[in-house]
Amino acid sequence: MVTDQQVRRLRMLVNRERSKALAAAKAGMSEKTGRKYIKSGKLPSEYEQNRDWRTRKCPFEGDWRGIKEYLEINPGIEAKTIFEELQRKYPGKYKDGQLRSLQRRIKVWKATEGPAKEIFFTQVHNPGELGEFDFTRMGALGITIRKEPFHHMIGHFVLTYSNWEAGSICYSESFESLSECLQDALWELGGVPANMRTDRLSAAVHKACNPEEFTVRYTQLLKHYGTKGEKIQAGKANENGDVEQRHYRFKKAVEQALMLRGSKDFNSIDEYKLFLKKLFLQLNAGRKDRLKEEYKVLRALPCSKKDASSVLEFKVGPSGTINAKHNVYSVNSRLKGERIKARVHSNHIEIWYAQKKVDSFPRIRGEGNHRIDYRHIIEGLVRKPGAFENYKYRDDLYPNSHFRMAYDHLKRHTPANANKEYLKILYIAFMEGEVKVDSAIQNLLTSGERITSTLVEVLVKSMSGEMKSPEVEVTDVDLKQYDALLCVYAEEVSNA
Repeated sequence: MVTDQQVRRLRMLVNRERSKALAAAKAGMSEKTGRKYIKSGKLPSEYEQNRDWRTRKCPFEGDWRGIKEYLEINPGIEAKTIFEELQRKYPGKYKDGQLRSLQRRIKVWKATEGPAKEIFFTQVHNPGELGEFDFTRMGALGITIRKEPFHHMIGHFVLTYSNWEAGSICYSESFESLSECLQDALWELGGVPANMRTDRLSAAVHKACNPEEFTVRYTQLLKHYGTKGEKIQAGKANENGDVEQRHYRFKKAVEQALMLRGSKDFNSIDEYKLFLKKLFLQLNAGRKDRLKEEYKVLRALPCSKKDASSVLEFKVGPSGTINAKHNVYSVNSRLKGERIKARVHSNHIEIWYAQKKVDSFPRIRGEGNHRIDYRHIIEGLVRKPGAFENYKYRDDLYPNSHFRMAYDHLKRHTPANANKEYLKILYIAFMEGEVKVDSAIQNLLTSGERITSTLVEVLVKSMSGEMKSPEVEVTDVDLKQYDALLCVYAEEVSNA
């Protein structure tokens, strides 16, 4: 089929070449076709005529009314589903090759008579006006820490005008994670937008014991930073379009950076955090000009961050455990019967008693799990070794696989005394250090000797090179340096 571009080229060549046949050949058409377009002076598109009639009868004409009813009741139904239903209803009437004809007919109907489609309305973004926040899961990227899968999320913040972005690692869509990630982003930015948009925060609200309390705390967080909160409509993720699009592009950038790095495995979470920090710096490098416009109108940060932790009060029961955020944790047995406070942060929990922090341990991810620290209860268990056999959380009392192997060894060789002997070994770990006992157990397992608490204690005490606390010299702090900084800050604020 000859195109308009070919005919224009033919007209240009006909005055340069020796013959019309040669000009037509160079334009990609036959001599006869070339003469036709030279003589008529028209382009191929000018020969085309619009028609509103069919060249052949539609094979679905007789059943089209029923097909339309399917489409009107459920516009999302596929042409293939309707076609298969017609084949079942009228055996032999429609051949498989006619599916494409039905698809074209339905496509035309949807474009001319079907329901109106939802369209996206391009928005005008102003500097410093809006920031968006959302969580995004990173599991699909296959990131590992020391060869172990690292299940985590990123609390992702984006300024809609400049697309400046920041993100922090978190493990659940809780209020504590929301508060810490959002505050980290604002302090890294160094300012606060006029409005803050999120989704419905359904997951975070459902994790809270009291949704009304969550709403109050979130409102207080926004008030602390002097910004106004906005929420999108349920099921309308496109209203949070900037951060949703940045989720995709950010994870794409992480994937590419991991390919350049040559490995998805990191030695520690801190190393992974440094990797993400460098990546965000690279992503934001080209946004400096628009970010300068944002800085002119961003609001100032408050004097300090707002405490993101939840404070829960408990009376420690006879089992020496508490249930915080739907997970069970052990506390020191000395606190049995006492009233304590638990400060729940996004990644850890602090135990406070008599206005002092007496313990801190990692927060469990998910719900319905437990974390029992043998150091909290070992003194009681040694006195009551019979309780170990059917203890509900017994699996938590194996600090690592070597301790479990030691217990299995004891069960094979001295089954009657296994519980008592293992608890003595665990008590030695409590008193002398878990690392030393672990090393002693490994030596006994390697040598094939029978494991006993007495032999473990002998090996631990014979170990040379015990760890000594390094001497740390603390120099006096000159407070005048801080006074000078405060004076400079006060002058900048007054000049602003």
